[in-house]
Amino acid sequence: MSIAEIKNLTKEYPGFKLDDVSFSIEEGKITGFIGRNGAGKTTTIKSILNFVHPDGGEISYFGLPLAGSESEIKKRIGYSTGTVSWYPRKKIKDIVAVVKKFYETWDEAAYRKYLALFELDENKTPKELSEGMKVKFNLLLALSHGAQILILDEPTSGLDPFSRDELLGIFTQLKEQGVAVFFSTHITSDLEKCADNIIYISHGRIVCAMPKDEFVNEYSQQGESLEDTILRMERSAKNA
Repeated sequence: MSIAEIKNLTKEYPGFKLDDVSFSIEEGKITGFIGRNGAGKTTTIKSILNFVHPDGGEISYFGLPLAGSESEIKKRIGYSTGTVSWYPRKKIKDIVAVVKKFYETWDEAAYRKYLALFELDENKTPKELSEGMKVKFNLLLALSHGAQILILDEPTSGLDPFSRDELLGIFTQLKEQGVAVFFSTHITSDLEKCADNIIYISHGRIVCAMPKDEFVNEYSQQGESLEDTILRMERSAKNA
């Protein structure tokens, strides 16, 4: 069952265009969104959250159009980027005290669980955190209000291999609870470990959106890793 439907999304900037982007995000599935730098991943994510205004297309969540239902929809979405833009000198516990007021579904038990799992100190400020811990703090907030869909832009960026594995394990637990996880990444090994579906974007256009096993069967050559396949496809597109 689809939680989000994106149809014919367009967004044009000087020198770049998201061109007729369409895909869906399924309940209880992990969807990896992959493409090289500048392919359109972040622009797509910002557009489907209305952080930038698309030039065209339709975006809906839970059967509701984003236009006109944005406030209701966003209470049911967890969003995180790979970086933190919170007040750098405010303590984590003070930032959380403000953020949780915006969510009727804030789950203090979940917050405490992930706080311990991520080994975050509430008395520290974002300025005092390493890059990896900043990512974990952003994810902590996204995971603590019972979101039905997580939309994550490079969530494993800056994490060491152990922390990445830990996070991918959390994604798997969440999907078993019916949560949809949609995340962009450059790290193809993360997709090999946990993704159910792959959406591959190149030069602002969706090349394919399908289950990972179907992607491998259709596009991978014998003995290729997922990274090998993507690199070969990018080279072919560049030389076309």
